[in-house]
Amino acid sequence: MKRLLPAPLLSTALFLLWLLLNQSLSPGNLLLALLVAWLIPLLTRGLRPLPVRIRRPGTVLRLGLTVVADTVASNLSVARLLLSPGRPRHGADFVLIPLELRDPNALAVLAMIVCITPGTAWAELSLDRSMLMLHALEVDDPQTLIDHVKQYYERPLMEIFE
Repeated sequence: MKRLLPAPLLSTALFLLWLLLNQSLSPGNLLLALLVAWLIPLLTRGLRPLPVRIRRPGTVLRLGLTVVADTVASNLSVARLLLSPGRPRHGADFVLIPLELRDPNALAVLAMIVCITPGTAWAELSLDRSMLMLHALEVDDPQTLIDHVKQYYERPLMEIFE
């Protein structure tokens, strides 16, 4: 069954989305919706990451709250930086963060967290996935940033995914 329908939830979502976008339940639209819902997951099977197995749901909630708090704080910090150009500030810098995290799904989540936080951007991941290069808009102490990423993001992601 998995060979014919590799992602049933995705197929269902595509089927419904097709019908909603076309606003028609005609036989032709139903047939096209079935075709799209069957073919797209089948053709993109190799592009999907490994199956996700979340081990600690409570940690997911804690990580989510941490990300929201950090994003709000970072938004305020970047706004203050932009609205007071004469204020002394630390320069932008690239920071190398050693990673213990290896799961591809966890690394993808870490990339999303870093990229949605204003003032930081994922710059590069080493080929062996042991080092993350992070660009930060304002770096006072690189070690503080390293410790923050490792304690508040990497450690919970390891609990969740590994």
